[in-house]
Amino acid sequence: MRAFVTAAMIVTMTALASADPVLECSGVAASQVEIGDCLARTEAATDQAMGAALEIARAAAGEVDTATGRTEVRPALDAAQDAFLAYRDRHCEAVGAGFGGGSGTGIAIRGCRIAMTRERTDGLIRFGR
Repeated sequence: MRAFVTAAMIVTMTALASADPVLECSGVAASQVEIGDCLARTEAATDQAMGAALEIARAAAGEVDTATGRTEVRPALDAAQDAFLAYRDRHCEAVGAGFGGGSGTGIAIRGCRIAMTRERTDGLIRFGR
């Protein structure tokens, strides 16, 4: 029951926060500092949601491994998560590099990480079903 409640909360959070993160924060903040602070809070929340979704997906992977008598799904999921994190960080650094070191670089990087983390969270939720 706990996994269901957690999954339902994650689905609700990602559905409510599916717009562009920079635009979301721009709507509630007036300065780049305030937008940056808003993005920092949003990034922490999306990382937390992804962590919860990953635990649900890991439980589902463990159930498959147990049912099949093998130990392949959970390690594959963990390897995929590690690869995702590495790709997300490198990709978003490339997005930020496109700003040429300007004042919007950090905002662009953080917005990119939030958007990609939301997509990954959705994928993990689907995996865990």
